[in-house]
Amino acid sequence: MRSTALLVLLLPCFFGTVSGNFAPAFCANMTYIELREDLNISQHAFWICAVDYENEALKYSMTGQNANFFNVAEETGEVKIKSPLDREIQARFTVMLGVKDSTNDIVTKSITIILVDANDNRPIFINAPYNEDVNENVAEGTVLFQVTATDADENSFVTYSIDEVVPDNAENHDLFVIERNGDLKLNGTLNYNDKSTYYQLKIKATDNGGLLYGHFVYQSSLAYGFINVKDAPDRNPVFLNTPYQTSVEENTPVGQSVFTVKAIDGDKGINDLIFYSIDASNVDGKFAINTLTGQISVNETIDREQLLEINAEVELVVTATEKENNIDGQPAKTSTTVTIRITDLNDNKPEFYNCMGECDYNSDKQDSFTGYIEEHSSTGVSVANLTIVARDPDEGTNARFVLTLQGPDAKAFSVAPKNVLGSSQVQIQVLIPNDVDYEKQHTMSVEIVANDTGRGADCCSTASVTIHLIDMNDNRPTFQNETYQLQVKEESAAGTVIATITASDPDTEDKDKITYRLLPDSILEFFAVGEKTGVITVKTSGNLDRETRLVYFATLQATDTANNIGTTVLEINLLDINDQTPKMVRDSYMVFVKEGPDGKLDLTIEAFDNDEPGTNNSVVRYKIEDSEFSNNFIIDEETGVVTINGTLDREAIEPLLNGKIQLTVTAYDWGHPILSSSVNVTINVEDINDNNPVFTQTVYQDSVRESDKGAYVGFVQATDQDQTEIHNRISYRITDGSFGNFIIRTFQSNEGYRGNVTVDPDIELDYEKNKKFTLIIEASDLGQNSATTTMEVTVLDVNDERPTLDVQSLTDVNVKENRSTSGVVRNITGTDADTNHSLVYELLEVTCECNKDVPESECLDWFWLSPDGSVTVNDSSEIDYEACHYVKMEVQVVDTFTEKGQNHSTSGILIINIVDINDNPPEFISNEKLFVVVPEVDGKDTEVATVSASDRDSGQNKVITFAVQQVEFITSDGSTTTLSGIFKVETTVENGFYKGIIRIENPLNSALKGKYKVTVLAKDSGSPALETTTQLEIFTIDTSYRVDLRFTSSADEIRKNIVPITSILAGATGATVHVLDILDQGVKQRVTAISTMSVYFVYQNGTAISPKDIIDVLQSDVQAFQELNKYGLVYVDSGSQKEPESQNVLIGVIAGLNGALIIVMAAMITALVCTSKSYKRKLKAVNALKSINSDKADNLQIGPVVPGTNKYTMECANPVLNLNIDSATDLGFDEESADRVSLNSLDNNDDLNLSEKDSMHLTIIEEEEEEEEEEFTEQPYIEPLDQALALRNKNKGSDETYSFTNPALDTTDL
Repeated sequence: MRSTALLVLLLPCFFGTVSGNFAPAFCANMTYIELREDLNISQHAFWICAVDYENEALKYSMTGQNANFFNVAEETGEVKIKSPLDREIQARFTVMLGVKDSTNDIVTKSITIILVDANDNRPIFINAPYNEDVNENVAEGTVLFQVTATDADENSFVTYSIDEVVPDNAENHDLFVIERNGDLKLNGTLNYNDKSTYYQLKIKATDNGGLLYGHFVYQSSLAYGFINVKDAPDRNPVFLNTPYQTSVEENTPVGQSVFTVKAIDGDKGINDLIFYSIDASNVDGKFAINTLTGQISVNETIDREQLLEINAEVELVVTATEKENNIDGQPAKTSTTVTIRITDLNDNKPEFYNCMGECDYNSDKQDSFTGYIEEHSSTGVSVANLTIVARDPDEGTNARFVLTLQGPDAKAFSVAPKNVLGSSQVQIQVLIPNDVDYEKQHTMSVEIVANDTGRGADCCSTASVTIHLIDMNDNRPTFQNETYQLQVKEESAAGTVIATITASDPDTEDKDKITYRLLPDSILEFFAVGEKTGVITVKTSGNLDRETRLVYFATLQATDTANNIGTTVLEINLLDINDQTPKMVRDSYMVFVKEGPDGKLDLTIEAFDNDEPGTNNSVVRYKIEDSEFSNNFIIDEETGVVTINGTLDREAIEPLLNGKIQLTVTAYDWGHPILSSSVNVTINVEDINDNNPVFTQTVYQDSVRESDKGAYVGFVQATDQDQTEIHNRISYRITDGSFGNFIIRTFQSNEGYRGNVTVDPDIELDYEKNKKFTLIIEASDLGQNSATTTMEVTVLDVNDERPTLDVQSLTDVNVKENRSTSGVVRNITGTDADTNHSLVYELLEVTCECNKDVPESECLDWFWLSPDGSVTVNDSSEIDYEACHYVKMEVQVVDTFTEKGQNHSTSGILIINIVDINDNPPEFISNEKLFVVVPEVDGKDTEVATVSASDRDSGQNKVITFAVQQVEFITSDGSTTTLSGIFKVETTVENGFYKGIIRIENPLNSALKGKYKVTVLAKDSGSPALETTTQLEIFTIDTSYRVDLRFTSSADEIRKNIVPITSILAGATGATVHVLDILDQGVKQRVTAISTMSVYFVYQNGTAISPKDIIDVLQSDVQAFQELNKYGLVYVDSGSQKEPESQNVLIGVIAGLNGALIIVMAAMITALVCTSKSYKRKLKAVNALKSINSDKADNLQIGPVVPGTNKYTMECANPVLNLNIDSATDLGFDEESADRVSLNSLDNNDDLNLSEKDSMHLTIIEEEEEEEEEEFTEQPYIEPLDQALALRNKNKGSDETYSFTNPALDTTDL
């Protein structure tokens, strides 16, 4: 009956839920959101969509570790961008959306944010820069290297192009092509020597474009490729300073150096070793060459006169051959001609030859001759039939010699000419005609002596001449003089009269009849004589040349009529005129002289003038014609010796002249007019290494990005004024300041040699370690002359350093709970060694140390980490120390400008300790025990009750002390009396809980009937202290409930067996046995009862068994009674009974037990019959409740479905609003005519009548269910009313307490 009453009381609550408020709900499409990653700060992102069925104003929020990307308008639900999004860092993430109306708790939903890619990343080259060494003979179309660039954007395709080629010229623009896959191919040919030795390519990587901030853009990046061309051995050697001409004196000692040729490898990048050889010569064996140095030296004695057939010039074909074969496997070689002129020494004496005109000097040599002459021939008449030629094969002045006569008849003759240069026809002339007398001797002998006055010993040669005299008639015409010395200017015109010479004849018949003629006939080519007049004239114009012949000897013959002949000698001397130009001995001169102070020049220019010696016409003087370099030389006017005026400087000569100075030396005479001739003098100024390299700048300033291995930095340029490659080839090296980070390579350019400075391919520069390098670069030539310059290299910062978190900013921070703290609690700071950086702080994970019954998600939104590193308290959440003690935030800092390497720091931990404040009062722990005190038994300090309490705070805030605040005694009739000094409380701690033990402070009045209402105060130790109270009811058992048990055993035996006795009593009565005392009664008439045990039987509910009822209770348990009888129990004093005999007691107990059994059986049968229908209905209701519990609510409602209601499961919902009932909620009534409008499963339960004292629970009906098993197959469930009450209590929270009055505890009834 009691359960039925409670169920009826709950029905109005179920019906009352019709007026409930529904929580808002998110729109069905709020599952995921797509956002472009390039949305700007404060730009609209999306709207939070939610509906409220009552159209109440909603408030929107967003939480979660990624919520810091957005700002949410609380009133409108508009979401805007708070910090930049980056798909490449986080492509998708989740946030928790919240919506709340004015009534219900906040409704949350997790949605996924999907970031849509924007073209915000440029392609990044991998392993740039690209350095490659390439052979110059690589085939066209060859892949030189491959570039690769990656783009972090989605679906990005990278294309490549060449933006710039250095050297920049039209030919190089198309020399290289790059394919779509990054292959760089050669599109032409390379040549180390004729083209560039290196190429620098600027390569661009461009993506396929995409939208960025609403515009279609292309992203690109640059990288550099360096191609070093390696020389291939495909060129022959090259001789330097050709053509080669030199001279050497004849008879130069064997082994003496004559000249040195120099060849270099045509492949400048290889510079192979060169071997020299003489492969051909117009005269074999005269010269040899050093294989390694190219020095040509005399190999055997040289006689110039033996080489006159080749004009005393030896031509050598010199070949230079490289040590290694060329790329075709053939020797790499080249040849040149070296012309060596053999200069003369005066090493030959004159010799005589028998010839006329063309002479064969190898076979016509002769030392004896024969001639004829008439006796008494006139002076100067030449001996006929002589063909004598005298010759000195030397050259120039070495060929001068003098002719004289000696022998027995030398005085009668003379020789002509007396002085000879080179060679001349020799005539013997009559000197004293009278000595030439046939009558004295028929033959005469002379010796011609040719004396080379320039030689010492072995200076002369002789030739003997035998002259046969011809006998003549003596009567002949005579001339006045035997000899006439005549003179005529050379080159005189025809007809020029030289002289008139006549003869006289003593014979009168010959007077004026003498005829004249000139002899010999050969003279008639030059002169003529008047046949009758004797006038001697020049016969032919321009036929007289003194330089060819100085004097003409002729015989003027006068013939009389008798043909007697008279003769005289005509010595016709040609008078010199200045008609001979000085002649140079050589067509040209070439000498080699070194520049600088050690350069010496002693060159003799030789010229001769065939005009008459000793006259101004034949005096030769020398001068150097004015020219660019004429002032650098001096010539001796008389000797023609050219010397250097000061010192020569090869570098002052135009480089195109290759060190050659062309001088024009003029030889002139003193005649009138002055005649002259010139000769070219080539002076090869040999370069010496007398110049240091000179840098074009004293300081070079360049920059390079850090982290780029092998990156090109810049170049230095130096020049060397030395003009030959062997002296001006410059190489570079870094002498200081590199610290192993840079290398320099030498390349030849149009301006000379340049040194390209690059980062070592194995080194990555670090801006953060060294921002600037000062390189000392040395340029040196092959002679180790050097110069230095400075290159200042500025390292450009590349964002390649990982940011780091400041450890100091991650020290633990204390934040008070609740809303005691707001705003920023900590600014996390980070550093980045890069100069260009943008730091954003990210929250990686939040973990908490929470109480075991608190989920870890409780604290996830207590704090926010902003992108700027500030950690702020989320004002929309409430920090509770009692939920979680600390929050651990794992954070990192990200550099959004990172170009290379990792863009984020290692993670750091920030621990936020939640500081407890005294915000929780002590909470009493529910204790369902009922406390009973037996004043007669429980004395002072006896524990009569306990309370337990805890405080959710910590430290001193949770220390609890208990105190008895008030004691009231409520009597059976309801009157209340306030008491004092009754109870006291003692505070203890057990297992972390504080326990208050309530003890009796002063003895209690055992006569009082009722209960004590004790108010206990629990107070914490916080400041200010918080406190709470609870009330305890301690029921008192008065003396009317004392029962005396009589035993036949002694008091000592009872005390000995007190434990089994009290256990049997407790088991039989179901009550707690309180033993007051055990007394011996002494020896009386009733000898069977010798001791008495006074006890109280107290139930847990605070009631006690009265003495009058104890017999019935004990009689209900025969076995217990029998056990007690064994210990001597013989009598129970009920207060009004008399003491029975032992046998009567036993009979009464047995009879009572039988009667009780019959009554119980009858009651059970009656109850089963009467309650069958009522239990059937009740079981159906149970089944319905089970079905509803298993069905999940579709409308986000909370709690089980009450049988017969619609789907709304809120508290007090209307059970008859919705007729849409499915099979799961169908109660399964058998009646076809069941009223579907009223489906209350609790209808018609009025006949379920239980007595008020019936304590049987509705669920304990297992026996009845077994009897109905065939009809009802469901297992028993919890009674619906109890379930509903439990749910109601759950919905209202654990803070509410419930109580009801138990009439069984009314001591009045007792």
